[in-house]
Amino acid sequence: MTDFSPAIFGLQGLTLSSEEVAFFDDVRPWGIILFARNIESREQLRALTDDLRDKFGNQHLPILIDQEGGRVARLKPPLVPIYPPMGLYGELYVKDKAASVEAARLGAALLAQDLFELGISVNCAPCLDLRLPETSNVIGDRAFGDDVERVVALGRAVMDGLEMGGVLPVVKHMPGHGRATVDSHHELPRIDSDSDTLRQSDFKPFKQLNDAMLGMTGHLLFTAIDEVAVSTCSKAMIGDVIRGHIGFDGVLMSDDISMSALAGDMAARVTGALKAGCDMVLHCNGDMAEMQAVAEVLPSKPSIDAAPRLARADEALAGLACDVPKGVRKVWGELMADIFPESQNAL
Repeated sequence: MTDFSPAIFGLQGLTLSSEEVAFFDDVRPWGIILFARNIESREQLRALTDDLRDKFGNQHLPILIDQEGGRVARLKPPLVPIYPPMGLYGELYVKDKAASVEAARLGAALLAQDLFELGISVNCAPCLDLRLPETSNVIGDRAFGDDVERVVALGRAVMDGLEMGGVLPVVKHMPGHGRATVDSHHELPRIDSDSDTLRQSDFKPFKQLNDAMLGMTGHLLFTAIDEVAVSTCSKAMIGDVIRGHIGFDGVLMSDDISMSALAGDMAARVTGALKAGCDMVLHCNGDMAEMQAVAEVLPSKPSIDAAPRLARADEALAGLACDVPKGVRKVWGELMADIFPESQNAL
């Protein structure tokens, strides 16, 4: 399916409004992202995801969510069980590598199974950012840890688990949010580390997991790479680092373009991201005026470079299936019992 514009949009409420139906029919975005404001009950959410696919005429429409576990969970009990922040798997890794990797894989599979049952096909996780002493709390325990080995091992486990549960992962925040000392939702992080340091640390998890099908940028200013342009809008960052050095050839989406780390109006942000080499722009807040401003400058189809990457992603979405064996929740609960007692509530 190629008749879509390279954007992912949010919704205002629990159901599609007539204005949203008309807008999406006209703009034909690639996907939709959901937030807590769109969720009331399992029945309502499944009805919404079914309705979206019916209205779009695409039974494999990508429907995204941020469901990492811990504080980043748009779906909460009692709709779904509680899952730990990814950092807890990192703590377990220090004590028992094998148990930690298996717990991360199975926990991600169970989390994905919840999403699959509700019609959600893409999860914006895992974070492959390093958790360093200076790391902003916006990342904090969302990261697996401070060393590349741990982040790669657990990142791979979570990616595998999500796919086992029937959901495609999105690795984020490329090329690494760990050295940001401020929250990019509110201001632009400036990172002055030299290029060699970044290549030996922050960039490495993404390089070692560069076969991911979907990735998301972070809104970050790496002065050693591009002194002027934020990474999402930097040809040097996307072309030389993310596509070149890291070797990522999946679909690259921007982080939310309504975040305050970006300057300029919506048109400038969209144009900047796409010209720099993002395949897709993400706009999350569901504000219709902003979405219309985005749509005014969106191309009617993806770039020539993006098309084959999106075709691979669409093929993977069409083939998603949930394959979580019975008994997995019990095994996961046993692995996590000491470090995450809440895992027992889900048995």
